[in-house]
Amino acid sequence: MKLGTGFAALMLITSAHQALAADSAGCEGGGFTVLGKAGSQSAVVTANTVGNAFHVQGKYVQFDVDAASFGIRNYVLTGAPNALDITGGVATPVFDSKLPDHRGLALSSNVAVELSSSTDVVLTRSGPGLTMKIQAKDCANGGLFQMEVSRADETKTVFTHVLAPSAFYFDNRNFREREGDVVAYKDTTIKVTARVNFANDYSRKFVGRDSAQFADRITESSCTNGIVTRTGSIAKVLHCGGVSQWLVASGGRMGQVMGEDATEVAPPATVCTHQCQAQNRTRSGSIVLGFPFPVAQPDRLQPRFVQ
Repeated sequence: MKLGTGFAALMLITSAHQALAADSAGCEGGGFTVLGKAGSQSAVVTANTVGNAFHVQGKYVQFDVDAASFGIRNYVLTGAPNALDITGGVATPVFDSKLPDHRGLALSSNVAVELSSSTDVVLTRSGPGLTMKIQAKDCANGGLFQMEVSRADETKTVFTHVLAPSAFYFDNRNFREREGDVVAYKDTTIKVTARVNFANDYSRKFVGRDSAQFADRITESSCTNGIVTRTGSIAKVLHCGGVSQWLVASGGRMGQVMGEDATEVAPPATVCTHQCQAQNRTRSGSIVLGFPFPVAQPDRLQPRFVQ
């Protein structure tokens, strides 16, 4: 993947499986408190009051932010009651961490906090040669999170995602059994491809997906899995069971999608370069294939971490 020099300034808009989109019912009563701010507002929090880390608390979502890198830790779905809940009503850890490697650069500016509605937060911070942005929604499912990186030198950044101990990556059998099929999408068609999701063993509806734009997953040969296809042949899937790494272009982003949006058949994200908002939704135009629960052991990606 090659990018021109203008891509560092890109803002991104995504389709429903990658966008920060969620059914409004799944967001009922949601709203974040962060750095002492709550309710619809735009504010600037001075650098000397930010500290080394800070907590983002919502009704449905909570996580911690490392102030110098904008990496996140302890991302949890709280299990708050909601008609579209995917946790079974219990607090459900999702990610231990999502950490960018800035290779010596650090964020040091004031933190811009934008609470643009009852459910959305945008956090932005810069440092010499570096800008990071976090966008999150306080909802029970849907496109809930994304982080974007921009570097002055326009080089790529490695993001490392580590799942919570109770979660695991798997090759989705529902997609594997339909691989190659052509299905309806809005007023056209789309081909089904293999899909890696993550799930756990105690929440029947809990399922998610890493979503990327201008980012490539780093394959790991020590995590080579032989997955049986619909024809009986073996597909090699180079993906660990508890961690994934991504090489993200300057101007690119990594997102997180939960629930049905993580198992729908939809095209890749579209690109936006000016005044973009994450609201490009499929609006029921895609087929949802779901996932098997419990996930069969042969479809769970192994080993959990790089050997």
